[in-house]
Amino acid sequence: MRAPSTHLANLDLNLLVSLRELLRERNVTRAAARVGVTQPAASAALSRLRRHFDDELLVRHAGGYVLTPLAAQLADQVEGVCAAAERLFGTGHRFDPTTSRRSFSLLVADYTIAVLGTALSSALADRAPGVELRLRLVHESFSNDIGERIRLIDGMVAPAAPRFDRPDLRSVHLFADRWVLLLDAASPAAEEDLTPARLAVLPWIVPFAPDRGFSTAAPLTRQLARLGVEPDTRVRVESYLAVPHLVAGTDRVALVQDRLARDVAPRLGLVTRECPRVDDEERPTGIEERLWWHADHDSDPAHQWLRALLVELTARL
Repeated sequence: MRAPSTHLANLDLNLLVSLRELLRERNVTRAAARVGVTQPAASAALSRLRRHFDDELLVRHAGGYVLTPLAAQLADQVEGVCAAAERLFGTGHRFDPTTSRRSFSLLVADYTIAVLGTALSSALADRAPGVELRLRLVHESFSNDIGERIRLIDGMVAPAAPRFDRPDLRSVHLFADRWVLLLDAASPAAEEDLTPARLAVLPWIVPFAPDRGFSTAAPLTRQLARLGVEPDTRVRVESYLAVPHLVAGTDRVALVQDRLARDVAPRLGLVTRECPRVDDEERPTGIEERLWWHADHDSDPAHQWLRALLVELTARL
């Protein structure tokens, strides 16, 4: 079969929106309502997309539809492409949040949602009711192609890291936090002197732990490295919010953000302890969460509004 041409002149770019909604909804009728077309029109778009990609994209399973492996791969790509197209054609225009139907896409950790999500969602509902917010969870071990990834979205909330030191990236301070040790209140270790030597032999819950070795690329593992602790990791999890639930009822320990610990510790019977000092050094450094965006977005009025909103909301934390 002849490979389909990918030259833009040969493509119906309206299919991008249809593809995005079909992959989001996994339902032709709901996708049609989202795009604002009839159900037969959405079905016709799906047929065209299937021919173009030579793939079913959506297949029936247990009374519904699931994505094919190719469709799952396309899902992230089409979100970025549509967001970039919206920014491209909106650049230079005045942005009115009260009437805009703009879509904003942010990469955030689940911890960030716990800290900022309620305030951000409430502010958007009040000030920009037609705006769509898409939050995509990012973990600390994501690929190093940050420049290209962030170009296709509105921004990312994360602490500074060496890989963000690029001339095409911008950032602004949002809020600060610090690392604390988290233990079950009934754990014998909760009453002990938690020296680096003692921490080295305790069992650990570690979010976003590398599969092999002990990388210091991520903020959390950098803190462990400063303590000289290579954790005896018993549970790895791709989530910060899950960590306290995995510590509860065990003799295990974790290093977590203080804002998260203060929110959940009383409910789960957990206690926090200060990180130990190493010789005469200060305790592990604090956390500075920043909003990162690509320089291409600097002059976009909608993006400027979003940046100002995030700075305003986090100033109240």
